[in-house]
Amino acid sequence: MTRNRWTPDLREADVTPEQLYLRRRSFLALGAAGAVGLALPRRARAEGPTGPALPVARRVEQAGGETPTPWDAVTTYNNFYELGTDKGDPARNAGTLHPRPWTVAIEGEVKQPQRVDVDTLLRWAPLEERVYRMRCVEAWSMVIPWVGFPLAALVKRVEPTSRAKYVVFETLLDPAQLPGERRPVLEWPYVEGLRMDEATHPLTLLAAGLYGRPLPAQNGAPLRLVVPWKYGFKGAKSIVRIRFQEAQPRNTWNRMAPDEYGFYANVNPEVDHPRWSQARERRIGEFFRRKTLPFNGYADQVASLYAGLDPRSLY
Repeated sequence: MTRNRWTPDLREADVTPEQLYLRRRSFLALGAAGAVGLALPRRARAEGPTGPALPVARRVEQAGGETPTPWDAVTTYNNFYELGTDKGDPARNAGTLHPRPWTVAIEGEVKQPQRVDVDTLLRWAPLEERVYRMRCVEAWSMVIPWVGFPLAALVKRVEPTSRAKYVVFETLLDPAQLPGERRPVLEWPYVEGLRMDEATHPLTLLAAGLYGRPLPAQNGAPLRLVVPWKYGFKGAKSIVRIRFQEAQPRNTWNRMAPDEYGFYANVNPEVDHPRWSQARERRIGEFFRRKTLPFNGYADQVASLYAGLDPRSLY
């Protein structure tokens, strides 16, 4: 009986270098983001943060130390139907939106109604960089370093009356600047709202930038809402009107699809969207899906806002 001796068909020189092998995790982490980028036309990709640096007073880490999603993914994979319904449309069409000059009307149940230039408004409180986890209702997510100031600072300045129970945000209505508004895919202008206690919660941000630079048009320039424990559709973009009122508003997606979208939009992995599960999410830049956290991981800070309410009704 003879024994065949195995001989390798690879030489020592064919072995993957150790440093390249050790970078495999980085490769996997970039894989999903790279696939997103390759799916977009070259002109829609962004090389890195652009624009003048914003005067950021401090940086607040509120994403558990997770690495922020790369700029090119944050700025080329977007939901902003006013600039188009495909994920790459907002970046492709961003050049039609002109964020200066820009004014914001503040009206309704306030003692200080006014129309204010956005740059004046942005001096009402020191700008901060807030690193937040952000979760889309479509079961994908990012980690984004926003720049803005707490919405509570604006609320305090305009002095709401005792009848102000809700804050309503309205997006620019101008099909010349926002070509997606030429199609009746939604009722325009886009409208979102918060309860007063949600609006004044320390996590709620009026954002004017990301990665220390001004917001790109596709991300909602020059001013947008960021509420990190809610699904992303709650974050009204390119805001031109902030209204304080007594009645709960009908937000845009609730009007369009009331069986799928409610008022609260709180992230709850136990309540599925009628067409897909919310139990897991794909973090852009990661290969595998991860478990979705209640309130997007901010339950310790915000769950008390909804004490006594059925969590399944807060979608």
